[in-house]
Amino acid sequence: MSQSVVNKGKADLPPQHSGPPGKRDGLKGHPWLTLLTVAVGVMMVALDGTVVAIANPVIQTDLGASPADIQWVTSGYLLALAVFLITAGKIGDRFGHKATFLVGATGFAATSAAIGFSTGIQMVIACRVLQGLFGALLQPAALGLLRGAFPAEKLNMAIGIWGGVIGASTAAGPIVGGLLVEHVSWQSVFFINVPVGLATLLLGLWILRDVRAENTAKSFDLPGIVLLSVAMFALVWGIIKAPSWGWGDSATLLCLGGALLAMVLFALWQTRAKEPLIPLSLFRSVPLSAGTMLMVLMAFAFFGAIFFVTFYLQNVHGMTPVQAGVHLLPMTGMMIVGSPVAGLAIGRIGPRIPIVAGMLITTLAMYGMSTLDIHSGTGVMSLWFVLMGLGISPVMVGATEVIVGNAPMALSGVAGGLQQSAMQVGGSLGTAVLGAVMASKVGSVLPGNWAKAGLPPVGGAQGEQLKQAAQLGIAPPAPQGTPAPVVHAMADAVHSSFVSGMAMAFGVAAVIAFAAALLGLLTKRGSSDAGPAVHI
Repeated sequence: MSQSVVNKGKADLPPQHSGPPGKRDGLKGHPWLTLLTVAVGVMMVALDGTVVAIANPVIQTDLGASPADIQWVTSGYLLALAVFLITAGKIGDRFGHKATFLVGATGFAATSAAIGFSTGIQMVIACRVLQGLFGALLQPAALGLLRGAFPAEKLNMAIGIWGGVIGASTAAGPIVGGLLVEHVSWQSVFFINVPVGLATLLLGLWILRDVRAENTAKSFDLPGIVLLSVAMFALVWGIIKAPSWGWGDSATLLCLGGALLAMVLFALWQTRAKEPLIPLSLFRSVPLSAGTMLMVLMAFAFFGAIFFVTFYLQNVHGMTPVQAGVHLLPMTGMMIVGSPVAGLAIGRIGPRIPIVAGMLITTLAMYGMSTLDIHSGTGVMSLWFVLMGLGISPVMVGATEVIVGNAPMALSGVAGGLQQSAMQVGGSLGTAVLGAVMASKVGSVLPGNWAKAGLPPVGGAQGEQLKQAAQLGIAPPAPQGTPAPVVHAMADAVHSSFVSGMAMAFGVAAVIAFAAALLGLLTKRGSSDAGPAVHI
């Protein structure tokens, strides 16, 4: 495009705030205090993800929940979050990011309290769905508030610190959750969100300044919302259920095919809608499109592969949840340190080099993780964990900046929702696909490892149970009186099979990470006032 066209596009863009730019009423709208406020709110959501994973087994026992019920404690939250994120971003663009953020934070804390007071698993599941909806309101609004508060030259640093807070909260989750579950109760895992939510509300009322674009759409694209929600629901639901249904099962194909059809209809409708939910012109920006796909691939590789690490630490190495959380600190610690450093580097040299370098380091870390075995020590694991955190940090920050920075201010909330949706879908897809790879590998090598250990063959329902346990690295309980060498042989056969499956999953993740590195070459710096120009 010619420079005159680009300049004309910038001149027509709306101001970032509803009030006069550059003026503040006391501390209201202060950039760094705004960052503090949104970080406290997002910390609550990030902490909740890993804390609940620790609490699930106790919830299942205490409430007498079935395995399917306890799966819904996680899946219900994930579905609500993934389906509602982009619509939530649109709500922030329309009604202001401050109000949307405060409603999200308050609702998230209130539903957390409701879960803590629940006496049945159905109420827990219902409140987890509501949690997902409120969490979806909170996250895109946080990015919109940051973009409105910081000038372009400091936005990357702010997003880097914001990412560091998420990393710190994620790192603290297993440790905090383990301590609370072991020494207080599973309810305390949810009650902890109440004071955090209250602090967020008070800080928000005092500090946050409303951010909205003056020429944003005044009406909602209801058909677009319905079509996109159906597409997202069918996609995420199909991904979640595919491992149990089977990828070739008619129900799985119906969900994934329905998602594709709904997405095509959504795209067609967006070209006709007067005020579309996601203007397709947004994707004329090659960097924004590349950043979105990069986020999907990064989340696929990272969240999909790292899912197995907790089972590896707890079931193969016999660690407690708290010990596993401590062993993951080299990775999450590097994310805490690396995110603001990456933000500073991206602010100076742009996102392309840090993103490509980060994904290449992540590729190396994934390959290294594929070499772990049942006897790998803490030092070797820590090396690959450090590289993983170091590699992911610039990608988390850079891809977010590329997506949000290359969108017009009027669509900053939609862009934030798009970024979060890409991460959720990528993580869900990675967990499901790599889980299927893992299950296939374990199923193929377990009989050989079992026979090699000199153990009698196991068939029928008992054999199927053994295979499912091996996919999680769980050695079957030996009958009373079984000699110790036989017990050890059973455990080694199961653990070796699990590690073989994990190695293949990390190998696939390494290939995906390398593809993401290549995609990173298409990224480009955005600005807080730039529209989605066509980059040729």
